[in-house]
Amino acid sequence: MDTTLYLPKLDRRKTQAAIEAAMEKYRIYKTITFEEREASVTSSYHDIPSGYTGTTSDSTARTAIYNVDMPAARIAYCERIERIVERLNDRERLLLRERYMKQDDVFDYKVYNHLFDPPISKDTYVKVRTGAFYKMALTLSAMGLIELSELLAKGTTNRVEDKVGKRA
Repeated sequence: MDTTLYLPKLDRRKTQAAIEAAMEKYRIYKTITFEEREASVTSSYHDIPSGYTGTTSDSTARTAIYNVDMPAARIAYCERIERIVERLNDRERLLLRERYMKQDDVFDYKVYNHLFDPPISKDTYVKVRTGAFYKMALTLSAMGLIELSELLAKGTTNRVEDKVGKRA
């Protein structure tokens, strides 16, 4: 039995775009307050007579469910991202926290010149970021938050599925 683990080769730009989108969503959820919806207590008038649709509608229940589920989903998403970042090594964790999780106006050169101690070069920064993004992409795909097949490099298929398919 072959127990070799095959990791997929991901397209660097697509992976960066997907992870930056996930981190932007994290930052938005953390900084923007949730606005609760209010139930409409007055009925609206329509000129067109409505026929029987066979469905019942409860706008108050729908509003209450939304007001409970959306904040819980936002909190759960933020906790997932924080747990993923916690599992990374020190440099990757520092990079992601300072560049993507705190403020919108932090730029790459500020992170590698001023926040790393000692400062690192741009090339080293790119290597650290690429490694962090790769690990995050694999973890987020395992959680079902992003689709890994969309991030694969051109001409690459999922080697794990190919290997499993050959054995079957």
